Amino acid sequence: MNKEAELHLFCGKAAAGKSTLSKQLASEKNAILISEDLWLSKLYPEEINGLEDYRLYSSRLKSTISEHVANLLKNGSTVVLDFPGNTVDQRSWFRSLIDHAGCMHVLHYIEASDSLCKQQLHKRNEDLPEGNAPVTDELFDLVTSYFQEPSESEGFHIKKYVRS
Repeated sequence: MNKEAELHLFCGKAAAGKSTLSKQLASEKNAILISEDLWLSKLYPEEINGLEDYRLYSSRLKSTISEHVANLLKNGSTVVLDFPGNTVDQRSWFRSLIDHAGCMHVLHYIEASDSLCKQQLHKRNEDLPEGNAPVTDELFDLVTSYFQEPSESEGFHIKKYVRS
């Protein structure tokens, strides 16, 4: 196991603060930050028009960068992976990276209420960061309906943040 490299992963509803925390951690740890939203917006600027499009292009991106991320970790780099791990299936990709790279990891789980997330979402929609598309309350509700809280049985080192 590479004891120098760490993989930082995220779980939390839309607008819970995952990207903000990922940027903070990357800065603090002098780590490589890889943001799904930014990569998808650059690679597929016109193609993602709904949840099914997101699933398709997110899957393509993950399969494309998996070996690269594992190699960064094997070579001792700390990686902050700003990709959502909000379902067991999404987190299984995280698990495969950890197992392949043999690295330390932390799954940062941000627990926040729907009302707080929507409040933060409305603020974010006013001044969208690069790589982000506006998210309606309806889309938030749809995406949140798939959310699965992480459990210890998945084998992650979980650090939980409670936002109120």
